[in-house]
Amino acid sequence: MPVIAPMPAARPASLPSQRGGAEETVAAGTTVDHLTETYRAHYRSLLGLAALLLDDTASCEDVVQEAFIRVHSARNRVREPEKTLAYLRQTVVNLSRSALRRRILGLKLLSKPMPDMASAEEGAYDQLERDALIKAMKGLQRRQREVLVLRYFADMTEAQVAETLGVSLGSVKAYGSRGIAALRVVMEAQA
Repeated sequence: MPVIAPMPAARPASLPSQRGGAEETVAAGTTVDHLTETYRAHYRSLLGLAALLLDDTASCEDVVQEAFIRVHSARNRVREPEKTLAYLRQTVVNLSRSALRRRILGLKLLSKPMPDMASAEEGAYDQLERDALIKAMKGLQRRQREVLVLRYFADMTEAQVAETLGVSLGSVKAYGSRGIAALRVVMEAQA
């Protein structure tokens, strides 16, 4: 998990050196250029991460854009710029959770139930299989689902998953193995 310093009072970006009158610049967290490069290099992967946690493209784009906005506004508090991507991943996961909570509340307030599936003409075998997997994933505990999505769909290492979720490596392994076992049971029962 990235180290974030408390928001300091306004301070100059460079401080004059007391020796010889030379100017020394003080690194103040992640620069806008570094954030721009991170955006160019990792926007699609972060969008893919959000797509695995959410179900519509518009929400995914909103979540990733909001994550970049938040990291941009807090860029001076990120002490280690190389952890900017980890901070962005964590922000995407947290914003996805919030979006899902809002949706659940919205669904509870609806007067009539929403249809579960599209008509038979619109679906194909692959879509049905995907729907079964998504349904099985929704039945998992929240942490198990997050670990499996990050580990196998976002192709992150166990260490990266642990850092992103803020849990230990052992917890990632435990959640992952329990999640796979639960998925296997559900998927075999549907076959």
